[in-house]
Amino acid sequence: MSTLLALDASSSACSCALWRDGEVLSRFALTPREHTRRLMPMIDDLLAEAGLRPADLDALAYGHGPGSFTGLRIAAGVAQGLAFGLERPLLGVSTLEALALAAHHQLHVRYVVSALDARMGEIYVAAYHCRDGELATLSDEAVMPPERFELPAGRRDVDWCGVGSGWALWEAMPVWVQDAMAQRLAERQPSAEWMVRLAARAHARGEGRAAHEVTPVYLRNEVAWKRA
Repeated sequence: MSTLLALDASSSACSCALWRDGEVLSRFALTPREHTRRLMPMIDDLLAEAGLRPADLDALAYGHGPGSFTGLRIAAGVAQGLAFGLERPLLGVSTLEALALAAHHQLHVRYVVSALDARMGEIYVAAYHCRDGELATLSDEAVMPPERFELPAGRRDVDWCGVGSGWALWEAMPVWVQDAMAQRLAERQPSAEWMVRLAARAHARGEGRAAHEVTPVYLRNEVAWKRA
C-alpha cells in the first residue's frame, strides 16, 4: 500500500490527485495562465481534505508531457521541489497515456488516439490499445502535422476514439483517419486524476527516481531549448 501525489499543468487545466491505498481524491480546474498561482493552494487543499501532511507521501508524480512548455516547467519545478525536500522518489507520467486511460475507463473504448495541440500547425500524438485497465502502446509519442498522422498498421478496421485538444485539427487529418474515428473528444484535457493511477502502478514496479533525474518530455526539443 502507498500514498502518492500527482500534479499536472501541461494544458489550460491545472490538477492534482492523491492516491491512498487504491482510493483517489482529486482537484481539477481550467486555469489558463494561472497555474503558478493555483497549483500549490490546490495541493494544500487536497492534502487537508485527506488529513495528510506532505511527509505522509511515499512518492510524487507529475505530467511530464508532452504539452505546454511553460506548464511542463511549472509542474516539474513544483514536483521536483517537493520530492527533493521530502526525500521521496519522483515519477514522470505521459499526458497522452493519461488521456487514453481516462477515455478507456469512462467510455469503455479499446482503441484510443490521444492528440494534443502542439501549436505551430502540429500535434502531439500516440495510439493505444486499452484492455482491462491496461494500456499497450501501438504508436510511439510523436510531434507532427496532423495531415501526416497514420493509424497503426492493420488497425484501420476497428472503432477508434480520438481524445484531446489535437482533435480540434480534425479536418486536416487524412480521410481514412477521419473515417476510422467512432468518436472525437477534443475538449478533454490531461488530468492528474488519471496520472496518479499510472504513477501508482509504476511506483509499485519500483520505477521512482531521484527528483533531479526526472525531466519534462517536450518532443519538440529544439524549440524548448531556444525558449529556455
